[in-house]
Amino acid sequence: MRLIGNLIWFLFGGIFMGLGWWLAGCLAFLSIIGIPWGRACFVIGKLAFWPFGKQVVDRSQVTGQQDIGTGAFGTVGNILWFILAGIWLAIGHLLSALACFITIIGIPFGLQHLKLAGIALAPIGKTVVPGAMSLQASGTSA
Repeated sequence: MRLIGNLIWFLFGGIFMGLGWWLAGCLAFLSIIGIPWGRACFVIGKLAFWPFGKQVVDRSQVTGQQDIGTGAFGTVGNILWFILAGIWLAIGHLLSALACFITIIGIPFGLQHLKLAGIALAPIGKTVVPGAMSLQASGTSA
């Protein structure tokens, strides 16, 4: 079912959404200051291409260690992102989710928009993992 959901998503807008996030990432990379946000845009873009069967988690839960994006600098970066872009991108995904929820067949796609809205709010220090992957299976503890 994940494959079918991902194919329908990709063909009916996921390709454009993912490419849009990657374009935003390329633009962010033009300045040295924008690199953390550019990296986050590439993570979100990859999720926007194929969202079914994936979940968003803190990178420190996967790696088992803190890094610059999961610490204080990541928090500051997320605050700046939220103020300048995150809230607006999340609202766009929420509105898309509401439009999908109108029909029964659109509910799974609306849920994917909610997932994208969540990561669009504060993407620094987050990563995407397979949905069935638990923290215990990845070798880290909660």
